[in-house]
Amino acid sequence: MDQSTVRITEIFYSLQGESSTVGLPTVFVRLTGCPLRCQYCDTEYAFYGGERHSIAEILEKVASHKAVHVCVTGGEPLAQKSCIPLLSALCDEGYQVSLETAGALTVEHVDPRVVKVLDLKTPGSGEVDKNQYENIPRLNTQDQVKFVICSRQDYEWARMKIDELQLVDRVDDILFSPSAGELTATELAEWILEDHLPVRFQMQLHKLLWDDEPGH
Repeated sequence: MDQSTVRITEIFYSLQGESSTVGLPTVFVRLTGCPLRCQYCDTEYAFYGGERHSIAEILEKVASHKAVHVCVTGGEPLAQKSCIPLLSALCDEGYQVSLETAGALTVEHVDPRVVKVLDLKTPGSGEVDKNQYENIPRLNTQDQVKFVICSRQDYEWARMKIDELQLVDRVDDILFSPSAGELTATELAEWILEDHLPVRFQMQLHKLLWDDEPGH
């Protein structure tokens, strides 16, 4: 595979819907391809297809939106080796760059300037066996760990992982999101409050605003 080009599903400008920068205008660079098949996936259209672009072409498109924040997402961005030089190139241009990754592939070579948003897969995802826990020691305090919660079982599993992996001491933000159609936001919020969990509850802002249309 030509590592000088990146297969891209879409590049678009919107509000960040999740993470600690929720609500901020952001350019999203969605890479094509993913080795996981989470049962709640909402970006299946990014599994296949896409078009190859040089990193220079991607930088030009990103610059046209005049944003400060850039989010590299997927699919699973790290499934393409060319994601690594793309991340560094975006940092070199002065953007505040985040990477949304499932953590099923190593983050060892990700530029340290990038904020990694690592999605640990819960049992309810159907892909819990894909988690690479070797990635946890590679996280910096600026990074974030995300859990998509499908059920009470997932919630208890995530609570256990927070303690087991000492996430509170490792990263600034631990994110809990309800899986749409499986767990209500109110239920999850109440569990967090009852247990005084040191996590950030989040809903997907883009779904509330645009009903999860592609390109938002």
